[in-house]
Amino acid sequence: MTRIINETFLKAARGEKTDYVPVWYMRQAGRSQPEYREIKEKYSLFEITHQPELCAYVTRLPVEQYNVDAAILYKDIMTPLPAIGVEVEIKGGVGPVIDKPIRSLADVEKLGEIHPEEDVPYVLDTIKLLTQEQLNVPLIGFSGAPFTLASYMIEGGPSKNYNKTKAFMYAEPKAWFALMDKLGEMIITYVKSQIKAGAKAIQIFDSWVGALNVEDYRYFIKPIMNRIFTSLKEENVPLIMFGVGASHLALEWNELPLDVVGLDWRLPIRQAREMGIQKTVQGNLDPAILLAPWEVIEERAKAILDQGMAQDGYIFNLGHGVFPSVNPDTLKRLTSFIHDYSATKVSR
Repeated sequence: MTRIINETFLKAARGEKTDYVPVWYMRQAGRSQPEYREIKEKYSLFEITHQPELCAYVTRLPVEQYNVDAAILYKDIMTPLPAIGVEVEIKGGVGPVIDKPIRSLADVEKLGEIHPEEDVPYVLDTIKLLTQEQLNVPLIGFSGAPFTLASYMIEGGPSKNYNKTKAFMYAEPKAWFALMDKLGEMIITYVKSQIKAGAKAIQIFDSWVGALNVEDYRYFIKPIMNRIFTSLKEENVPLIMFGVGASHLALEWNELPLDVVGLDWRLPIRQAREMGIQKTVQGNLDPAILLAPWEVIEERAKAILDQGMAQDGYIFNLGHGVFPSVNPDTLKRLTSFIHDYSATKVSR
């Protein structure tokens, strides 16, 4: 079994002192890499994720190219849904589409349970391949969170305002909480199987939960998130929370039994600390800045690093995922800058 040589990411996630600031990028696997684009000409996302050798290659490619301190499994947040009876189609230019949206408690009660070894063996095989043979950095496993998964299941696909989801939540609270319970149990089982297979950290993506206000989050979402993280805490791996446009929920996440609060670019790290977030913080360069001249990228990255390094427990990342139009050389150069700049600061 391959031993993890570079544990900097794991140490930072646990709030420990590190020799430099670790870095990885959301959506670092695929997207902008020419090698990945070649693969995508032959295979769909579904086909890639169902071939462990190919999926492992896509996952480890940015580690080798950019020298980042963690890998994140290449897959989609919709991956476990078919196992519980939700048929999903990933349509190009649209995203996940579900032909039979959830409309009632009866629909929720029809949902089944996931049995990862039987339902998603290809995910577990990919993780084993990476962690036993190919990586010398930690592998991050992940899952979508209940609200975000529910939004696709209720809207029938991507949404700009989540009106149907919120209407269902307000009008059908019994059905809503039943759905949260179903998804919560699925996530716990699915994530624990990833950890058992070799994942050394877990990120929960609640990409669209920023659509809710704090009061609704506390009532409709926080109980199931608390249950999920409390159960996953038993596995003794770092747990990361992330959402987009959810700065107003950062303090709510800080109260959950997780290790790392992921921030998008809207909330400065200094402000998050002043608000009272003392857990490890991850973030938060606006990914659009990666399309700017290098001088701008360096200036913005330096400012974020200075804020992040003000105390132990900091991981550099983007405030959302890498765009397909980003030059891979930019990410390689940025990684090198983050390592060098932070090492100089730490050594003083």
